[in-house]
Amino acid sequence: MPEIPTSAVRDSDVLVSVHPSPIGPLTLMARDGRLTDLVMQDQAHATPVPRGSRRDDAFFVEVARQLDEYFAGARSDFDLPLHLDGTPFQQAVWAQLQAIPYGETISYGELARRVGNPKASRAVGLANGRNPIAVIVPCHRVIAADGTLGGYGGGPDRKTLLLELERAGHR
Repeated sequence: MPEIPTSAVRDSDVLVSVHPSPIGPLTLMARDGRLTDLVMQDQAHATPVPRGSRRDDAFFVEVARQLDEYFAGARSDFDLPLHLDGTPFQQAVWAQLQAIPYGETISYGELARRVGNPKASRAVGLANGRNPIAVIVPCHRVIAADGTLGGYGGGPDRKTLLLELERAGHR
């Protein structure tokens, strides 16, 4: 099925739900049957909920179930239809994020190497920060080369919690 250009999407085509989680309420958005956004409260670079979007909690039952399983340590990856809207470079970065195994971390430099541009650590960091589907597309698994957390749009406390949750479940 061909993609509908973003400019052709009406706000009323966007479905929205809010799901509670250990890292705070998560605003979920979807269109055309695919998850487009997972937004944490006070997240940097968050996609605003479009005016005229429709609340539809029933649509997000499977997303909520998989998130609950993840936060309970019973799920290590997600099986959901996603739509990640970004530049080709961002798309490449986000695809590599999804390849980072549960419970593991890589550096921004390693992520740059994986997208075929080893000198693009800063650009990779920017693309990582623009990931529209946090948690499910695990941008929290990317850390600084010296082992420190590095940045995270959801804040360092959330990044720490997510990494600790995965380390506990990875044992």
